[in-house]
Amino acid sequence: MEISGRMGMDKRKYVLMKTAIFVFMLGTAAVTLFPFYWMFVTAVKPVDEIWAFPPKLWPSQFIWSNFTTALQRAPFGTYFKNSFFVTLISTGITVSINLLAGFAFAKYQFKFKEFFFLIVLSTLMIPLQVTMIPVFIIASKLGIRNTLWGVIIPPCAEALGLFMSRQFISDIPNELMEAGRIDGATEFTIFSKIIVPNVKPLISVLVIFTVMWRWNDLQWPLIMLSNDKFYTVQLGLSNLNGAQYVNWNDMMAASLISVLPVVIVFLIFQKEFVQGVASSGIKG
Repeated sequence: MEISGRMGMDKRKYVLMKTAIFVFMLGTAAVTLFPFYWMFVTAVKPVDEIWAFPPKLWPSQFIWSNFTTALQRAPFGTYFKNSFFVTLISTGITVSINLLAGFAFAKYQFKFKEFFFLIVLSTLMIPLQVTMIPVFIIASKLGIRNTLWGVIIPPCAEALGLFMSRQFISDIPNELMEAGRIDGATEFTIFSKIIVPNVKPLISVLVIFTVMWRWNDLQWPLIMLSNDKFYTVQLGLSNLNGAQYVNWNDMMAASLISVLPVVIVFLIFQKEFVQGVASSGIKG
């Protein structure tokens, strides 16, 4: 009797705990998603309801034409094409550099390896504003200023992805590499056929982080580009701000559309995202 009563009490505690966790997660999800909901509502509501007080959480009517109006205010087709090009090429180069450098730091022994690795990590503590002018001068001398390649190339090598790659690849057994060498595989074959297939969660993390960073980047394109035919989406959105007036319908409609590519990329790679984050940063 006493055992059954204790089991019943434990079961009630378990149910209460699960309910509390569910309510907490539901509240967290609501807080996280509310800005996107507010962007959507602002994008489709009538202009006179934007400044209504108290704010209306549901518009009186949905004006879907706000989306087409926003995209017609500027050549967003060109901006999206530029952003897709910059993000795609940058992600490919950045992920490749991170994986190759992480492989070298994780699996090869060379003089001053730890010193060089610490030097690379120390760049994480240097603000972008410090390196902005030197990188701009170098890009100008190379003749890539005011081009999409000037937006793509300078930020491609970054320390965070290299650190994550090194931590993840360090956990791959060296015996796999030795077996490949015995079979006559070259070092690049070992990297492409052994290392890369075993780091798919890491690749998912690097792709998501890089796509988010490069797609949403405003500061570096703003510095490098002066010709509007090379503008990215974020530069185009910044130009929707008037000197004395902001059309919030257009701003929110265009912003909502600009968020969709990042959301799609996350949905594609979400299955391995959590595993990659956990695996790449815990062990040294």
